[in-house]
Amino acid sequence: MNWLRQHFAAAADALRHLLRSPGNFLLNVLVVSIALALPFAGLSALENVRPISDQMSVEPEISIFMKMDAGRDASQAMGKTIAQVLKDTDTVGRVEFISREKAFDALKSKTGLADVLATLGSNPLPDSFVLRLPGFQNAMDAGRVDDIAQKLKNQPGVDTVQIDSAWVKRLAALLRILRLVLLFLGITLGAVVVAVVFNTIRLQVMTQREEIEVSRLLGATNSFIHRPFYYTGALLGACAGLVALGLVIAAQQPLNAAILDFAHLYASEFQLALPSAMAIGLLLAVSALLGLLGAMLSVRRHLARMH
Repeated sequence: MNWLRQHFAAAADALRHLLRSPGNFLLNVLVVSIALALPFAGLSALENVRPISDQMSVEPEISIFMKMDAGRDASQAMGKTIAQVLKDTDTVGRVEFISREKAFDALKSKTGLADVLATLGSNPLPDSFVLRLPGFQNAMDAGRVDDIAQKLKNQPGVDTVQIDSAWVKRLAALLRILRLVLLFLGITLGAVVVAVVFNTIRLQVMTQREEIEVSRLLGATNSFIHRPFYYTGALLGACAGLVALGLVIAAQQPLNAAILDFAHLYASEFQLALPSAMAIGLLLAVSALLGLLGAMLSVRRHLARMH
């Protein structure tokens, strides 16, 4: 209980010192919150995009188009070649043969261009196969399809091989890059937060220099002297984190209006969701820990010089 009372007393002492100069405290909170707002916003955006990328179908589809001069027998024989390629690569797949007549009829029925296509005089479409590869759990696994596509492209009679899920892999790669950028940005701005708190506590230590010396003469331990400064740094970090979250949430409202207009073009209702309670608690804890770290570094350095 005595330990708990000491911490309550230290927290109350830190709060009293902050209330003596609220202007300086608010200015420091604003500076730190601006540094925290950018990584908070980036993390919020990535967390909103991640579920969408996870839900996207990453079942690769390979479209194999035969050459126009390839006969029907050669085209149908390609089915056995595809099966052999799948066996050689230890891959399970579903193969669908689409004759040039079936593809032409589907094109006419889906596009409403029957009159235009009729003027061509002949069917311009080749025989083709669609190879579907189930069992891929994420976009990273879909990278194995490149080897299969290359082997199919080298087969005689094949004109073009198209991987229809390549864009999903590009999206996954882009998200990985953004995560790395956000990590680097978070570390950099976290160092800025620590530096700001470090300087703030340094000024506070210099202001309370005489009070600290009197406390030492009265037998105060280093822990007793350090503790209020630690609470000051943690409180500064937590308040700055709260302001940063408020800025991010406030910015989401006008941003969502623009995002919704864009999403409607793709028949979607996507909007940025507010951070969860767990995410908010974690971000505030990180902010407080950064403030505490800056305070600890500053106090231990400057009070050691006062001995």
